[in-house]
Amino acid sequence: MAAELPEFRQAEEGCMAWQGISVRAVLWLAISGLGVSAFLTQVVLLRELMAALGGNELVLGIVLGSWMLLTGLGASAGRVAQRLRQPLAGLAWAQMVLAVLPLGQIWIIRACRDWVFPRGAEVGPAETVLVGLTILAPYCLLAGFLLTLTCRLLAPDERPESIGQVYFLDVLGDIAGGLLFSFVLVWLWGHFGTLYLPAFLNLLLAGALGYLVRSRPVMAMAGLLTAVLALGAATVDWELASTRRQFAGQEVLFQGQSPYNRVVITRLGEQVTFYANGTPLFSTGDPAAIEQKVHFAMAQRPQARRVLVLGGGLSAAAGEVLRWAGLGPDQLPPDAPPGQSPPTESIQVDYVELDPLLVSAGQQWIPPTRNASAIRVVTADGRLWVRSSSERYDVVLADVPDPVSIQWNRFYSREFFLEVKQRLTADGVFSLACASYENYLSPELADLVAIVHRTLREAFQNVLMIPADRIIFLASDGPLTTQIAERIAQHGLKTHSMRPGHLAGILAEDRLVALQRAIRPDAPINRDFFPILAYRHLRYWMRQFQVRWGVFLAALAVLGLWCLWRARPVTVAVFSAGLAGALLHVVLLLGFQVVFGCVYHRVGLMVTAFMAGLAVGAAWMNRRLGRGSGGALAGVVGALAAFAALLPAVLAGLDQASRWPGLNLICQVAFLTLAFGLAVLVGMVFPLAAKMAFEQVSITAGRIYTADYLGAAFGALLGSSLLIPLWGIGPVCGLTAALNLAAAGILLMRKM
Repeated sequence: MAAELPEFRQAEEGCMAWQGISVRAVLWLAISGLGVSAFLTQVVLLRELMAALGGNELVLGIVLGSWMLLTGLGASAGRVAQRLRQPLAGLAWAQMVLAVLPLGQIWIIRACRDWVFPRGAEVGPAETVLVGLTILAPYCLLAGFLLTLTCRLLAPDERPESIGQVYFLDVLGDIAGGLLFSFVLVWLWGHFGTLYLPAFLNLLLAGALGYLVRSRPVMAMAGLLTAVLALGAATVDWELASTRRQFAGQEVLFQGQSPYNRVVITRLGEQVTFYANGTPLFSTGDPAAIEQKVHFAMAQRPQARRVLVLGGGLSAAAGEVLRWAGLGPDQLPPDAPPGQSPPTESIQVDYVELDPLLVSAGQQWIPPTRNASAIRVVTADGRLWVRSSSERYDVVLADVPDPVSIQWNRFYSREFFLEVKQRLTADGVFSLACASYENYLSPELADLVAIVHRTLREAFQNVLMIPADRIIFLASDGPLTTQIAERIAQHGLKTHSMRPGHLAGILAEDRLVALQRAIRPDAPINRDFFPILAYRHLRYWMRQFQVRWGVFLAALAVLGLWCLWRARPVTVAVFSAGLAGALLHVVLLLGFQVVFGCVYHRVGLMVTAFMAGLAVGAAWMNRRLGRGSGGALAGVVGALAAFAALLPAVLAGLDQASRWPGLNLICQVAFLTLAFGLAVLVGMVFPLAAKMAFEQVSITAGRIYTADYLGAAFGALLGSSLLIPLWGIGPVCGLTAALNLAAAGILLMRKM
């Protein structure tokens, strides 16, 4: 191997083309540029694939796990980097590929989804794995390869410090990309616009490397690609063009980007449909869905005058509520001016929507509701509003998606139901819908019904289940009735679908009895930190694909044990630290969103604090490598075990403390500190492990990066989609602590 070192020294010492600027400095910029590109590309492709494949927690885990796995494989393949004759030129060519590749990947995802799968069809787990690996492989394998290559370029004299330096510089790029996306790009541009930035940055750095090594082909190609990309960006709206291709056959009226959703509005004939992240939210000309969301609950309390609507699709549900006070268009003369209302007692509706883009889009494209002044629009997280508001309501309508993720599970937990009860009047009614009902109660659906019913009974004395298109749960401490048609008739409402004959079919005795049979007194209670409903809903979703859940879990277990069996003690420690970083970061984000809601800029600060901790930990340990030992690495991994063991108690304490207004800010700072501290420990592991296991730069870097990414892949795949929903955060943190404690013990018992 020593015979190849002069070539690397020549790459650094003989390629000085700019006075005062070294190849090493340009390499540092190139590595950080790769970090910027990797972060922005990961976020954009994750959002695109979630929209194309369906947005539940398993899909998220599969896509993130695939990204980590493929990057780790690419890093492992980077061991051959030492054979490259012109490594700097190779880096430049690779950066040009990474500059333009993500733009093509977005187009393929949007344009080809309906070629591969029927329009509107669900995509199963096996197809999700195949699509995720196929789409992500070109970028991730190459990006992982470059991590190992740049370690070799920074160490022509075979020093282990270069591995920690590349890790640090890559994380710096991640931090820059995270800050840019969270606080600038996501508010200004769509996904194509977001990826123009790393594209031009990588092309600029590739051209600089080409100039340093005096490679005219590299400089010419970098200049040509820059010119073509600039011309394309200036003359073609690729965001709109790809959206039209994605929604072929429909007229695209609007498309926009927000931190929470990619919103698209289309028109087909007279029907206008709103999409959020590829999922249809609401269509005009479909009054039946809106009527079912509103009237089952409002019929329980026709006299209600204060109503809270959480979500509900662009004020459509809020406008329907107003009809119970005679404020709807059917109760006004045709020639009545928009501001006029009948002389009757009014209803005040508070409509809470998380995404401001959905609110503005609804106001632009949905016909205005008469007496819209009776609707107060609040842009906030619905869970946070219920928890922090002092208002009291007669009816609360939670029109939220099924618990397909830990985030949405927050609206189905015991803690949320108790918070809703605090906002209700003495006999107020709470309405929630979950899952579809089609005259058959499968075991998985019966399981969902039992859990939601049991959890609601923890907060309310009475629970009524209605088998409409979705199963509607009505909860109250006051009386509840199935005499819906009579209440609607007494109030004089004119409905499109909720007429006596149709309601009689919905409320047929056999349908109601079928739901009652699902009730089990031993059903588990869904909680914020034990989101069992999210796991059971995942099983309910997977039922349609005939997935053998046990086989899937067994295969993952065998793969994980095989990796650990073949690994060396140091790589076991890196694997366990990578898994701990991924799992515990998810736990912290879950706790933060439970306490403070899904507020984008605050969650962005949590992610930024985590990445900053990785950089600080890696930089600090890289400067102290001379003092590193097996005991030092075992100590850091042991500290991770202690962090994991203590985290559940700390989160429970922060949850309680945050309820005191004076401690709210302190609790937010505490969460940021926890994220930073966790990441410092994880960041310290990487350079220390590289020093302990060092053989040759390419071999060691490939091995350590592979172990780190494999651990992160297992954490991403299993964390939020399986382990946390199935066990809760306490056992998950305990498992993480045990794994890291075992890794620390192995390090102490076996000397390298």
